[in-house]
Amino acid sequence: MTAPLPVRPPEPPATGTPASGTPASGTPAPKEEHRRPSRLLAPLRQTGQLFALALAVARAIFRRPFQVREFIEQFWFVASVTILPAALVSIPFGAVIALQVGSLTEQLGAQSFTGGASVLAVIQQASPLIVALLIAGAAGSAICADLGSRKIREELDAMEVMGVSPVQRLVVPRVLATMFVAVLLNGLVSVVGTLGGYFFNVIMQGGTPGAYLASFSALAQLPDLYIGELKALIFGFIAGIVAAYRGLHPRGGPKGVGDAVNQSVVITFMLLFAVNMVLTAIYLQIVPPKGG
Repeated sequence: MTAPLPVRPPEPPATGTPASGTPASGTPAPKEEHRRPSRLLAPLRQTGQLFALALAVARAIFRRPFQVREFIEQFWFVASVTILPAALVSIPFGAVIALQVGSLTEQLGAQSFTGGASVLAVIQQASPLIVALLIAGAAGSAICADLGSRKIREELDAMEVMGVSPVQRLVVPRVLATMFVAVLLNGLVSVVGTLGGYFFNVIMQGGTPGAYLASFSALAQLPDLYIGELKALIFGFIAGIVAAYRGLHPRGGPKGVGDAVNQSVVITFMLLFAVNMVLTAIYLQIVPPKGG
């Protein structure tokens, strides 16, 4: 008998891909890569959405029907929560500015210009910022919470299904209310702050009323009041837009609404100081000082 022939061991499977395009049995199938949006682009995306909301509000202001009743209610609400705090805050602001400017002018030997310098600082800088901060902190937070609660209860989605624009129905009256209240409050804060500065300068620093008023008339001019009112109008618009944007985009249910309120106040403060710097620089370049 002849010995059995040796059996040849099987060859290992090939690692390459067959011609049919399917991977070999020994190689795992390649996984598909899912591209996720970069976190670095999130602030840019939110900034674009904020500007888009501002443009939508600006266009919807001139569309009919205008929500007169909603505007009156929001105007009264914003005014009721900001008038008294604005008047109370403007007194120490005017006093601090008058005391600081009076001390500085005394060191320089220019006590006669204390009144004009302190009043200009109140009208151009302090008054619009006080109004904007109070509107953002008191009224803006309430607007953001109201819109955020409506969003998580899906009321805004129901309005869109019925063909009602939430921007025209809810956002536009609130933004206009913050703008008009800011303009009116700016006049109140300017008057109260000026009176507070006058009292502290004349009573506590020994200044004379005639020199205080004379320096004001020598340095102040009508565009100083215009820029204060314009700043208040722009700051009120910014506060209303930011509050509405964060209220329309809450995250995580009721907790997200509280986070959106905090974020709206912080974002508004940052934008206000940046815009105030730009407006002040433009005003000083366009309008020459009185007597210059």
